[in-house]
Amino acid sequence: MRAVIQRVTAADVQVDLEIVGRIGTGLLVLLGIARTDEEKHADYLADKVVNLRIFEDGEGKMNRSLLETGGELLVVSQFTLLGDCQKGRRPSFVEAAPPERAEQLYEYFVDQLRLKGINVSTGQFQAKMALSLVNDGPVTLILESK
Repeated sequence: MRAVIQRVTAADVQVDLEIVGRIGTGLLVLLGIARTDEEKHADYLADKVVNLRIFEDGEGKMNRSLLETGGELLVVSQFTLLGDCQKGRRPSFVEAAPPERAEQLYEYFVDQLRLKGINVSTGQFQAKMALSLVNDGPVTLILESK
């Protein structure tokens, strides 16, 4: 699994001009699922996301986690994170999981986050979505489960 994590003060996702997910302060997670990913990869990534110390403490240092701040999560499936642009001019997506498996692991990932007590909003799997966000910092990180 590959995730792009952005610390935000607000974010929302729209499908057909209708907001399907919205958060305030927290993290936007763009999630790509590889063909070789399993539930253990989702478990690892969910734990990493909620415990990353990327929110500022009283001294302005990145020292607090999402769990500590009570922030929210917006999780959006994005298979293009698995795009391989090494050859040619068009990305190859052969490493991305098939849609039915990707959706299963995406839902599992979201469930694991909710079990940790986080308020989680989501996009709509396989839909064309429009994201709006206010990146705080800016802070953007890339995480991989392998």
